[in-house]
Amino acid sequence: MDIGNQGGRRFARWSAAYAAVFLAASASWGAAAEPIVIGQVAPFTGPQAVTGRAIHAGAKLYFDAINAKGGVRGRPVKLVTRDDAQKAEDTVRLTREIIAAESPVALMGTVGTTNLEAIAKDGVLAQTGVAMIGAVSGASTVAQAPGIYVVKASYHDEVERLFSQLATVGVQRVGLVYQDDGLGRDVLAGAEAAAKAHGMQLVVRAGYPRNTVAVEKAVAEIAKAKVQVVFLGATTAAGIEFVKQYSAAGGAGSMLYGLSIIDTDALLKALGPERARGYAFSVVLPQQADRAVVREYLQLRQASKDPDLSARSMEGFIAAKALVKVMEGANTLSAAGVGAALASAKAVDVGGYLLDFSTRGQTASRYVDFAMFGARGKLVQ
Repeated sequence: MDIGNQGGRRFARWSAAYAAVFLAASASWGAAAEPIVIGQVAPFTGPQAVTGRAIHAGAKLYFDAINAKGGVRGRPVKLVTRDDAQKAEDTVRLTREIIAAESPVALMGTVGTTNLEAIAKDGVLAQTGVAMIGAVSGASTVAQAPGIYVVKASYHDEVERLFSQLATVGVQRVGLVYQDDGLGRDVLAGAEAAAKAHGMQLVVRAGYPRNTVAVEKAVAEIAKAKVQVVFLGATTAAGIEFVKQYSAAGGAGSMLYGLSIIDTDALLKALGPERARGYAFSVVLPQQADRAVVREYLQLRQASKDPDLSARSMEGFIAAKALVKVMEGANTLSAAGVGAALASAKAVDVGGYLLDFSTRGQTASRYVDFAMFGARGKLVQ
């Protein structure tokens, strides 16, 4: 018996088996290191750049924290972007481009009702099977669109809650400033329904052109109407410009309420604490530190040097955290797998804030609260 030859053959078989295991493990490790791509088409330049950058900063803040802990299932999350400058035709084109070029498992954070309506009408999400989470709009048309998920209350929820509160303190005469597009028309429809339901009068409806700060006509119409409350169904830049001009026109006697989409950090910075004092606004995402998600966000934000982080960034942060939780439970980390997991997710707890993505036709949350700027710019909620 040739023990040496037998041992050599055993060694050869062992070596071959070890090599096969090593190669398989190496392939597995290589696959595990492949990034999970998330895409965002949003305005990073133009009138709504402050919103696009804020949403991106909030999402990146969470993804960076997850990556520091090893990513999702051992894979890092990579957030890739395209700048649509808030132009709906570019939103559609760039959404198709980013899906083709980057193969994202999901999209997130596209800004604007008109832009999101354009994506829904184009059908790109249905055609490619890529879902979008954290779409930045509370319009009913967006909430009803297949494959698009909103992580906050709808505009109708905001307006209904506001008018309900105002009715309890005897407010009767309300003026509405709205952007003349899908966003504004959705807010207008909600305001008309809420005013009727609560026995209030929508005295004036003053529109301004989309993606502009041309609010002079709206200022004149509202100032002439002598309303008790002015509700701003406006975007950030136009909302700030309206407040400046309305104050100069002697509108100090009316209380100003802003839609949640107005970036209050930007407004406070532009107006200063004294001019912003008394400005009230709806809050559709948690802000108080009694919720774990807020504490987590504040802790990470404090350690970050990202200048784009603002009050609006919480929306991107929550969308990113919800997406990570969905991905952790998905059957596969593919667009189809993540989309299916998202569509059936009924109770996603991101830290004291629950989201239900499974009920089509409505937003994932109906949480609405109010806050106001008090003395020295301090928030009163």
